[in-house]
Amino acid sequence: MTQDSHTSAIRERMRALEREIARHDELYHKYARPEVSDAEFDALFTELRALEEAHPGLASPDSPTLRVGNDLVNDLPEAEHTIPVLSLDKCYSGADIAAWIAKTARADGQALSFVLEEKLDGASIVLYYEDGILTRAVTRGNGRIGNDVTANARTIRGIPLALARPVTLAVRGEIFMRRENFARYNESAGGVYVNPRNLAAGTLRSVRSSAVAHVPLEFFAYEGFFEDSALDRHSAILAELAALGFPINPASGLYSEDASLQAWARETFPEWRVGDPAAIMQAVGDAQAARANLAYDIDGLVLKVNEIEARVRLGYTAHHPRWAIAYKFESPQAVTRLLSITVQVGRNGRITPVAELEPVAVSGSTIARATLHNEDYIRQLELAAGDMVAISRRGDVIPAVDRVIEKAETAEGALVWTMPPACPCCGTGLVQRGAHHFCLNRDCCDRLVGRLAHFAGKAGLDIEGLGGKTLLLAFEKDLVRHPSDIFTADWTRLVDMDGFGEKRVANIMQGIEAARSRPFAQVLSALGFESIGPSLAELLINAGFTSAAKIIERAREGDWEVFAATEGLAEQSARQIVHEFSDPRNLAELEALARAGLCMENAENKGAEYAQSMQGQRWCVTGSFEHYNPRDLAMDEVKKRGGAVISGVSSKTTHLLAGTGAGSKLQKAKDLGVRIVREDEFMEML
Repeated sequence: MTQDSHTSAIRERMRALEREIARHDELYHKYARPEVSDAEFDALFTELRALEEAHPGLASPDSPTLRVGNDLVNDLPEAEHTIPVLSLDKCYSGADIAAWIAKTARADGQALSFVLEEKLDGASIVLYYEDGILTRAVTRGNGRIGNDVTANARTIRGIPLALARPVTLAVRGEIFMRRENFARYNESAGGVYVNPRNLAAGTLRSVRSSAVAHVPLEFFAYEGFFEDSALDRHSAILAELAALGFPINPASGLYSEDASLQAWARETFPEWRVGDPAAIMQAVGDAQAARANLAYDIDGLVLKVNEIEARVRLGYTAHHPRWAIAYKFESPQAVTRLLSITVQVGRNGRITPVAELEPVAVSGSTIARATLHNEDYIRQLELAAGDMVAISRRGDVIPAVDRVIEKAETAEGALVWTMPPACPCCGTGLVQRGAHHFCLNRDCCDRLVGRLAHFAGKAGLDIEGLGGKTLLLAFEKDLVRHPSDIFTADWTRLVDMDGFGEKRVANIMQGIEAARSRPFAQVLSALGFESIGPSLAELLINAGFTSAAKIIERAREGDWEVFAATEGLAEQSARQIVHEFSDPRNLAELEALARAGLCMENAENKGAEYAQSMQGQRWCVTGSFEHYNPRDLAMDEVKKRGGAVISGVSSKTTHLLAGTGAGSKLQKAKDLGVRIVREDEFMEML
């Protein structure tokens, strides 16, 4: 075989594989009728990719292997839209829809037909094709400029890479996820995502298209803008988009007085609802009732004028087209403008973005600020200063920004807010750990003040009279820097300063004195160490770590497993305990608090003769007992004497308390040489 014939054979095989993969893709995604197994499909895909890697010059620009994605980091460059990408006018009642239909018909003066579509709760995107090839995919952005996410869009199977005809056009559509796929994906990811919409929008803006390829995103097209077309109705444009290979939402409807148009719609879109305009309100009611049982999330419906010439006559406002309206199923509790996004520095260095809002009344309260959690949350919502946002009070308590109603259309500024590179307080460069950013400067003023406020606040020692403003003043006047300073500071220096009189200062000092007698569990929680709150403090004490000295002793050994053996205490928290209680600065602060008279040992265990008898031992229990029913009572005795209780037998287990009917733990303990203790021997030991 000659070189030319060999090359020709390879090219023909690659084209055949492309056609075969495209056909199976269409059968699977468009018609839900797969003809081959996943393994067979993957084999075709793998063969094509191998040929492309060996012969890159023969690869097609619309090859289905482009959907796999790659690990090249893109910085989401900005791109201008060449079509109008506006918001929609909105309404929230059937009466509003009827009024809009009547107003629109009067304004145009002609008989109109309408198309009713679901308003998917996903991420909007505009696809640009040249001669039938996908060349650019751009997020909505502010309506004029969006982010170029072409590499990511190519990985979404519902988006055609090449069309059935070499046409040039722009297509608007929605990226979304089906509820079943979201639940499965979210479970595999550890349940970290809030809803399908946020995952879809966040994924679309991912910096790695390889990550996007693994998320089961889908696409529906809902508007087409052809460079050269004589199509005179929106419904005909949708039919043409379907013929070109775009998926169209089957849960739509056409409403017209024209019987011939109704007949065309029934033949072209068998799944659509078809009727006269009087049937629109019934369709709206049915859609709202069926919403909970849909395979994907929708937050409303969109009603559009069908005739293109009428759309031209009706025109646009600066904000929205006059020929379409969105019917929202639920009215937001409030809509306001996002003035800016500031950041707060927590006591442990975590940086939390905060929405600064135009004040608005929600559930009887005026809301001017709301937490935004982290940068990922902001990216999912696509938030930036100037946006109009819907807000609510989750659980009727916590203010929350739910979604963007309208992007800001200013020429300046970013389309989506990004985290500043440095701490706003001390200027230290921020470090990202997981979804959160941190300032690692332990002498950062905001961190120090935050730790003081936590230590003295309701979640800490609850020192009366020592609120956040007072502590900030004391910090600025160099009275306090660390929690132990609260007990040694000369508080009389505040007299006659910023409204502080002798009586007020005396009350502060009285509150500080009372705090010296707070129980050890409260002191432990007040320290403000990462992960160590009231619940974990109680867990530690109940597990036998009844004093700061005991915790420090095991932490210095680096034995996080002894803490992880405590039921209800995760490995991450156990490692954090070791880190916090072996840190030299923390140990110095603990010594200072002890010198100040704070309780560093659980009062119930002070002076008990048996307190140390099982220290260093790690006990497990199996079977049933005569005197200890339930058997946890026996383990409580171990904890009282300083022993650790673990749920499973391992090489670090020192004792297994075995009762009647002992299970597999007994055999494992024997295999590992763990000491086996029976009930009568256990009672003698006590």
